[in-house]
Amino acid sequence: MLWFDGGLTEGPVPFDLADRGLTLGDGVFDTALARRGRVVFETAHVGRLAAATTALGFPVAPERIADAMRALAARAGGAHPLAAIRTTVTRGSGPRGLSPPAEPRPVLWASAAPVGPALAFAPLTLHSTEIRRNETSPAAQLKTLGYLDAVLAAGAARAAGFDEALFRNTRGHVACAGTANLFAVIDGGLVTPPLSDGVLPGILRAEVLSGCAPRLGVSVAERSFGLDALRRAEAVFVTNSLRGLAPVTAIGETPFASADNPVVAALVADLRDAFAP
Repeated sequence: MLWFDGGLTEGPVPFDLADRGLTLGDGVFDTALARRGRVVFETAHVGRLAAATTALGFPVAPERIADAMRALAARAGGAHPLAAIRTTVTRGSGPRGLSPPAEPRPVLWASAAPVGPALAFAPLTLHSTEIRRNETSPAAQLKTLGYLDAVLAAGAARAAGFDEALFRNTRGHVACAGTANLFAVIDGGLVTPPLSDGVLPGILRAEVLSGCAPRLGVSVAERSFGLDALRRAEAVFVTNSLRGLAPVTAIGETPFASADNPVVAALVADLRDAFAP
């Protein structure tokens, strides 16, 4: 199911092969969970995507983004209690070369796909990749279409028998998982890498930091740390909009009983209603 050019469509859509999203990765995207016909954390998802298009110089009105997400969520909700809504915006077509067009005409499309209820809160394992997250890049804090590093790292992780890749940045600090933000429980409190370490400002990351943790009285800190410190943590978990909070059971050969940690268990209980089918 697709949204394209202002409306829902079931069939194939025309696409300009000169679109800069295709030729240069010049675009951004968002993935949100729709639950029973409504987008979970809709305001945050719409706001982040609209802000990203503005930052890159081809602003798209939040209302236009929200219309696409809502229409797909409502249609998907008739058949599936949970659905993934991916919304993509490119700068549109432009002349040959890198220079962006003086008057960009952004292209927005979105798609919906069913999500199994078993995905949320399912534990996973992490494999440390030698591919580094570039914290100096402006794209590090945007969900751009250039995901090749994550694609390659994910393939290597799967080949090694793990679920997800774990990225460090060019300074050796832990940054994130391939498709998720990372948290550690250290001395009973939450620690997560700061955005300046090449971290995407995830929707669930923000919810944990500013919503769940304060409600539960759990201390939070954004600070840099290395892989050795992470391996010594009491528990580790990752967050994204489809998985919710996923306890980590191993990083390489280091095991974790993350799901049994009381802080992790309390956070899962606090978030569970938002992801229930």
